[in-house]
Amino acid sequence: MWHELAPADRHAWLSVALWSREYQRQGKPDAPAGQAFTLNGRHIVDKETFYCTIGEAINGPGGYFGWNLDALDDCLRGGWGATTPFTLHWGSSAEARARLVERVPAGGDRQVALFDLLLEIFEERGVSVSLQ
Repeated sequence: MWHELAPADRHAWLSVALWSREYQRQGKPDAPAGQAFTLNGRHIVDKETFYCTIGEAINGPGGYFGWNLDALDDCLRGGWGATTPFTLHWGSSAEARARLVERVPAGGDRQVALFDLLLEIFEERGVSVSLQ
């Protein structure tokens, strides 16, 4: 449902997903380490749709797994649906790479495309990403 929303509405969707996560998860443990998740990059057109997509990949429809880089990093530390290390099969990754080109700070004076920084964060946190 979220992929047809305007960008501001997708951000609101992420806010609702964050606040409703406790109702959705209701004390469920994170998926154990070693799991594989599939992220469908077909609907990723900007950073909000990336966060909607990964939330869905990890926690199902309406799921939450971050809404900015800091929140994604927090989620990768556990308590939000998945335990690292895990594998992320990123379908339609070439399409997502072409769209996630926004330059973002990556430490010091370095700036990189959002897509590349996401891959760096995943690697640092023990997520093996299979680009498909």
